[in-house]
Amino acid sequence: MPRHALVLMLAMGLASLSTAASLADDIKPKAPETAFSGKLRPDILGISTESNAESARAIFDSLFKSRTDTKTDIQQQKFGNGGASYVAALNFSLPAGSKQNGEMLSTSFSSPASANRAYFVARNLTFAPDQQPSKADMIREVMGKYGVPTIVGDQHLYYIYRKGSIMSVGGKYKETTALEAIDKPLDPRAAVKLNGDTVRGSCVAVVKRAQSKAKEPSAMLTEAKGANCDGVLSVQLVPGTAADRVGIAQFTLLDVKQLVSAAAIDSAALVSGQNEGAMPKGSAPKL
Repeated sequence: MPRHALVLMLAMGLASLSTAASLADDIKPKAPETAFSGKLRPDILGISTESNAESARAIFDSLFKSRTDTKTDIQQQKFGNGGASYVAALNFSLPAGSKQNGEMLSTSFSSPASANRAYFVARNLTFAPDQQPSKADMIREVMGKYGVPTIVGDQHLYYIYRKGSIMSVGGKYKETTALEAIDKPLDPRAAVKLNGDTVRGSCVAVVKRAQSKAKEPSAMLTEAKGANCDGVLSVQLVPGTAADRVGIAQFTLLDVKQLVSAAAIDSAALVSGQNEGAMPKGSAPKL
């Protein structure tokens, strides 16, 4: 092959690598909008939607550092075509046993362009048969940490956030009334009040589907855009060996507003990076 052809191929290869590196290096993180603020910033084991992948990983490591049977799954993605790698999801699990509680922690993050923030946090506790707490104690702990829920029923306590506050649909739950309602179907009248006059999607349905879908922004974005809320905290208490005991407790936090905002920031950053990569990089010669 002629020497000039080799030089041309090398120059083209270096240019493409330079464009990819430029996209990674030139990213200026922009914090996405969030459903939570001030004291109304719920967390799961200290991880909130203000946490990024680095801070969440430090919390996970500290929680399980003394355990040797923990499984860790760190999922990475690239931002753009050939862009920088970043942590998109963290999953830690501890197996349940006859005398040991099982635990799973899962967190999903936006890209570096939107500050690598957590938009989805989940914790799943499976209690050993002889360590199952009472429903009354669990509800007391949940309400002591997160406050009065929006709606209770179908084994769940739901906290629906809109415009910086927890929504109310009329009834104000106390620990005793929440305990009475937890295993009953959700009140359809409360669900109607929750959606108001809008025809937008139910936040209860959105968070339920988020638990089963792939925890990627693209998989949840359409439903998030149609949700009639800014954020959801769901706590499910599955009955244990006795009806008044809890066998499984599942905590799920979804920042709907942040997911939508981060997707817009990421999209704009990708377009900007592509446009900058396509622009000539030459400078004026010395005269």
